[in-house]
Amino acid sequence: MASEDVKSTESAAVSTIVNLAEEAKLAREGVKAPSHAVLSICKSLFAGGVAGGVSRTAVAPLERMKILLQVQNPHNIKYSGTVQGLKYIWRTEGVRGLFKGNGTNCARIVPNSAVKFFSYEQASKGILYMYRQQTGNENAQLTPVLRLGAGATAGIIAMSATYPMDMVRGRLTVQTANSPYQYRGIAHALSTVLREEGPRALYRGWLPSVIGVVPYVGLNFAVYESLKDWLVKDNPFGLVENNELTIITRLSCGAIAGTVGQTIAYPLDVIRRRMQMVGWKDASSVVTGEGRSKLEYTGMVDAFRKTVRHEGFGALYKGLVPNSVKVVPSIAIAFVTYEMVKDVLGVEFRISD
Repeated sequence: MASEDVKSTESAAVSTIVNLAEEAKLAREGVKAPSHAVLSICKSLFAGGVAGGVSRTAVAPLERMKILLQVQNPHNIKYSGTVQGLKYIWRTEGVRGLFKGNGTNCARIVPNSAVKFFSYEQASKGILYMYRQQTGNENAQLTPVLRLGAGATAGIIAMSATYPMDMVRGRLTVQTANSPYQYRGIAHALSTVLREEGPRALYRGWLPSVIGVVPYVGLNFAVYESLKDWLVKDNPFGLVENNELTIITRLSCGAIAGTVGQTIAYPLDVIRRRMQMVGWKDASSVVTGEGRSKLEYTGMVDAFRKTVRHEGFGALYKGLVPNSVKVVPSIAIAFVTYEMVKDVLGVEFRISD
């Protein structure tokens, strides 16, 4: 009898230990799951931020040249072209002049790029899930049109989240050593605009930016991902090695994607820059010419109309050459850097998997 009691006690003890062990295991798993998800999100955001910072710094001189060409005074031409403009900046402002505004640009583009890439992944997963539910095909993959929608969604989210930084960056980039008024930096520019023009000024030009980001970012992602899928599946040029594309091939895909997107969306970028100058009392010396009326647009359509009327249709493509030269390496570097950093961090980045 005593022996049975001992066995019963031992059995109960073992059962209790097993139950405690299982509870501890479940508790550990419960803690690990969300921490793993958070870590994955952080890695994705970090990779996107690095990609944006590296790609934008590499082409900073061309970015500044593009903006100066977009908004320069048509009655007092300083920059007749990309090469001449870069030489002029080098001669008058030195090396630092070539990278003026890049600190602000990176402060904007790092979070913008991080949010953009992460939003694209999440939007793609959501769209793919709904597409599979609608078609009843669990093996369905994203089509170019669906990728365009995911890219457009990501672009709108990222643009809206970081637009005040973009607006301030535009003004910092445009000012020169001879400008009547100098913004001393990001914080000073933000506080000055808020004080003198109000909070709405920080989102001036937001509408053409959002409209422009739909084809620009949407096409970037759609063309890049579709090109990669086509090359991997069909291998028409023998560029696939071990079922993977080389870095050079991926850079080429990114360059093509960037060129297509920016060419279609460029006029909206010009209008956005010009609208960002509205309300800045010293902008007239940069854009409209000395002694001429203050720069004023009542909206996006009015900005288009006045720009074409006073400067011709070609004004909508001012700065396209340096922008094209800039976009080719910038977009390519951003895509490849993002994928390489995520690969190093051990995070899967292919939406279709």
